[in-house]
Amino acid sequence: MKRTFAWFVLCALWLSVRMTASAADAFTPEAGFVSLFNGRDLTGWCYAPEEKFDGKTAAPDGRFSAKDGVFIVHPKEPRLAQKIWTTREFPRDFVLRLEFRAAVNADSGIFIRKPQLQCRDYLVAGPDAYKTLKKYRPQDWNEIEIVVKDGVAHCTCNGELLTATLKVPPTGPIGLEADRGLMEYRRIRLKELP
Repeated sequence: MKRTFAWFVLCALWLSVRMTASAADAFTPEAGFVSLFNGRDLTGWCYAPEEKFDGKTAAPDGRFSAKDGVFIVHPKEPRLAQKIWTTREFPRDFVLRLEFRAAVNADSGIFIRKPQLQCRDYLVAGPDAYKTLKKYRPQDWNEIEIVVKDGVAHCTCNGELLTATLKVPPTGPIGLEADRGLMEYRRIRLKELP
């Protein structure tokens, strides 16, 4: 009986691991989009051009890591902001889509060629304009879409407007911020526009 139960537990554990791995590998971007995050490690991301994290599952300071299809932004006490950037710059107009999940009162940001769009637990960590979002799902996955056209970013969360007039420079990388609390990102993808 003990051997049968142990075998059952091992099979269940193996199945759980395979399902998690499959979930990380299962995401395929929409036609025309390319993934900026492979779901396994920090390839394509860096703190500075000379400090690339290709093949690494975590940044040296532990602020960012990758696991099971999720790009994790780890909290730090005392509070200390840190930014991670794509190793690539994006000079053409584009559409950026990603999903995020914010812990209670978490505060992060998405950098679009350097200027920052606040990405956080919107209903708690406002500004007030964001506290009225009706489609935001606290502590659940939400989608941000950023459309950059002619030097201006139009940004939405689950289809609701965050800002329509964020001015951005002619080129630059995409970045994520570690500031306060646990943040998770996934399905980070970009499509360049003609």
